[in-house]
Amino acid sequence: MAKVIVTGAAGFIGSNLVEALLKRGEEVIAIDEFTDYYDPALKRKNIAHLHSSPNFKLIEGDIQCLDWHKLLTNVEVVYHQAAQAGVRASWGQGFRAYTERNINATQVLLEAAKDAKHLKRLVYASTSSVYGDAETLPTHEDICPKPVSPYGITKLAAEQLCELYYKNFGVPFVSLRYFSVYGPRQRPDMAFHKFFKSVLQDQAIPIYGDGEQTRDFTFVSDTVAANLAAATVPEAVGEIFNIGGGSRVVLKQVLETMEKIVGLPIKRNHIEKAMGDARHTAADVSKAQKILGFQPQVSLTEGLTKEWYWVKSLY
Repeated sequence: MAKVIVTGAAGFIGSNLVEALLKRGEEVIAIDEFTDYYDPALKRKNIAHLHSSPNFKLIEGDIQCLDWHKLLTNVEVVYHQAAQAGVRASWGQGFRAYTERNINATQVLLEAAKDAKHLKRLVYASTSSVYGDAETLPTHEDICPKPVSPYGITKLAAEQLCELYYKNFGVPFVSLRYFSVYGPRQRPDMAFHKFFKSVLQDQAIPIYGDGEQTRDFTFVSDTVAANLAAATVPEAVGEIFNIGGGSRVVLKQVLETMEKIVGLPIKRNHIEKAMGDARHTAADVSKAQKILGFQPQVSLTEGLTKEWYWVKSLY
């Protein structure tokens, strides 16, 4: 039975990952700071059902203040999901939280990882935001990253730190660039959660710009599967992978699909384009398919339906 650490374990992707690891019989040390970027009560709810598992241990704290040398004793895999998320909040006064939680926290973890005797893999949760407005769609991993948000810049800096620690100290990192992950437990500041909540409250949903922007949406269980593969496939070490849903959809189409699922017309409120939002994202996932055996399983309709039932149960 492997011993693993998941940072950001009470978050959207982290909590789904912890659940999958426990189902596989792994011993999980879950780390979360329960920051207030969104309601920490939601994060506590995400993992409430896991406390009864004998293989689950929760540590509450700031990554930069923990005793990592002690924590990493006998740990084989670290899934580093913790981050300060959100593209739009990364401008202005809020930026310091991004440098602290995305860059500095990752550096602290990497410093400890280089001396960890049993560590076989450090899986870093990166983001499609590192590409910005990519010149080529679908976008492959070798394209020069050009973030268009301060958030994207901090995530890219942390990813490049991982590469440095791999090249100089042999820290066995793998980076996964997530494309628009959705599904149950999605953060309340993320589009689909906001949209479904608005439907429940009979409010118009906010659309940034003209609604013609496209995204490559990835269901959370497919993202979890990619993490599990990244932690085990030998050829993955030192590599960067796009993790996308494999289907690029125009936002307007998504709304039509949502209307079918909820059985109601959705009211729309168009507001101006947000700074830092990429116009189009599309993942070329051929590298992840080849090396990780990554194959998205959940269609947008199926995934949205699952999220709709979850949002209804939440509110």
